[in-house]
Formats: sequence, C-alpha cells, structure tokens
Amino acid sequence: MKITEVRLGKISVPLRVPFKTALRTVSSVEDVIVEIHTDTGAVGYGEAPPTGAVTGDTTGAILGALKDHIIKTLVGRDVDDFEDVMKALNSCVLKNTSAKAAADMALWDLYGQLYKIPVYKMLGGSRNKIITDITISVNDPEEMARDAVDAIARGYETLKIKVGANPELDVARLVAIRNAIGSKPCIRIDANQGWTPKQAVRLLNQMQDKGLDIEFVEQPVKAHDFEGLKYVTERSYVPVLADESVFSPEDAMTIMQMGAADLINIKLMKCGGIYNALKIASAAEVYGVECMIGCMLEAKVSVNAAVHLACAKQIITKIDLDGPVLCSEDPIIGGAVFNEREITVSDAPGLGITGITGLRYLD
Repeated sequence: MKITEVRLGKISVPLRVPFKTALRTVSSVEDVIVEIHTDTGAVGYGEAPPTGAVTGDTTGAILGALKDHIIKTLVGRDVDDFEDVMKALNSCVLKNTSAKAAADMALWDLYGQLYKIPVYKMLGGSRNKIITDITISVNDPEEMARDAVDAIARGYETLKIKVGANPELDVARLVAIRNAIGSKPCIRIDANQGWTPKQAVRLLNQMQDKGLDIEFVEQPVKAHDFEGLKYVTERSYVPVLADESVFSPEDAMTIMQMGAADLINIKLMKCGGIYNALKIASAAEVYGVECMIGCMLEAKVSVNAAVHLACAKQIITKIDLDGPVLCSEDPIIGGAVFNEREITVSDAPGLGITGITGLRYLD
C-alpha cells in the first residue's frame, strides 16, 4: 500500500454555545483535514485544529508544515513500512505537533485498513465503550451553574469546569455549581494556566475546605513552570493533572520523575499523534501514573483517533473527549458513535471514517 497523494481541506462546524477558557473564546471549529491516498484506493483521514494559544499551531503553520515538509516526506512511501514512516514523519520538521498528529492518525487509519483491523484492537483492545465528561465554559457563577444543571439533565455524570479567568471568582463559581447540582456528580476543574502556584494552593484548599469535592485540577500554573506545578502538587488537597506542560514523552517523563503532578493528560495535538501518545502511556504504566485523554476543540476525525487510543489502554482512566458533542452538527461519516456521555468505538478497519460532508479542498 503505497502513498500516492495527500489532499488537504478545511471544515467549519459551529458550536452549540461559545467555548470560553482562561486562554480564549471560540464559537466554531475551524480545522484542517488531511486525506492520505494510496495505490489501493484506501484513504486515511486526519484532522488538526489551529490552537495557537495552546500549541502555537495556527492554520497557516499547520498548512505550511504539511505542504513544505510532511507531504514531501510521505508521498511514495509504503504504509507497511510503518515504523520507518513514523520516524520519518516525526523527524521531517521540528515541533508542529498538530500537523504531525493529523498525518499520524491518517497513517494509523491506513495501517488498520491494510490489515483489516480497527486501530484500538491493534493497540490492545481493552474496551469498546468509554464515558466522557463535558466541559462547562468559564462565565459568571450563575450562568455556569445553569450550564451545569443542563449538562446533568443531558445525562452527564462528570463535569469539567473551566476556571482561571478572574481567579477571585473561581471559588464562587464552584460553590454555585455544587449548590445547583448537588453532591453526587463528579467535578474536575481546569485552570488553563490561569493561576500562580501560591494562588493555586490557596484557591484549591479553599474549595476543599468548603466541601466542594474536586476530583482534580488540570494545569493550574504556566506550562513551562514544572517547579510551580510540583509546588502545587505537594501542597494542595486536590490532585493535580499536567496538561499544557506535556508536549512530548520527554515532558511526561520529567514530570513523573519530579513528582510534579499526580496525573498526566495525553492530547494527540500536543504530542504529535498516536505514535508518541503510546510512549507517554507506556511511561505512565511504568511509573504507575494514571492518564486522562483529552482533546482541543476538534471535530470527530481527530477525537475519534483519541477514542481508539483510550479504548486500547487501561492506564487511560479519565476521558475528556467532548469535542464532537460541543458541536451543533457532525459532518463526519463513520467512526465512533457519540451518544452524549457514552462513546462507542467503531469496529470498522482502521479508524472507521469513510467521508466528510462539506469538506472544502484546498487544491
């Protein structure tokens, strides 16, 4: 199965409501689509969201990395030489992890099709269903409480609450939400780098002293501040999950060796795809550190790839793959089925995507 052509396109999918974090506000998913074509007629699909505030990857940067480096590296190669192809992909350009992730998942899609097996079974096949949380955007406490009640009414049992914007409101936000939904639903929070280390410890311990029962906090401090992350981990009653601090297996190893976080968040767009995500998962297995798998604001092509990884590996115990259910429509044909909180992986060969409606090709 030789790679004959790589086609690029864009999709635009409106969100149900604007998505607000401490870093940005977004009203639609505007992602780059990668199609890798082969001489057998098989097509592999990948996706890359421009998330400049987190990854540094803008639409222009993603397209530039693909056109100037990745496509030239892949065309003419045989998918069956998988390790060689993956090494070439990862070494053809520095960083540019979102572009690499889109190509990576398209290659895994083709490799599964070649051997007529779904990717999650190829990687371990631990389960075929997972349960995701849903994100509550950062707003005034009253609006966040209403959004939380709506999410519980839709059947969600775990809420990921965005905080970090105007930190002095964060405790009030959590109090309002917990009062509105009661004690049973699980609450995890994501500060998106919005706090200083000392501020994080103070706010988190206030939350626990008020009985808010926070499962964990995601990335309380700046991404580069591993020592600050460790400071919070050692002093907070609330367990700490490293997210933006983890862009590579090397980052994950450093954090685990330092004891800088209690959990690791794996995102394909940060680490460059499934190939590198597997290395993070393997390191976490050695250190006994549980992982969450998350996504950016993405449509179903790339989140579907993350579903396959989550269904393969037992070390991934927390699921934050709500991107498709935050969208107001789903233009992706095939792949995992997203039924609100319950996600069922496809047993079709590869990643199971068969087409995309409304795709605008760029060539």
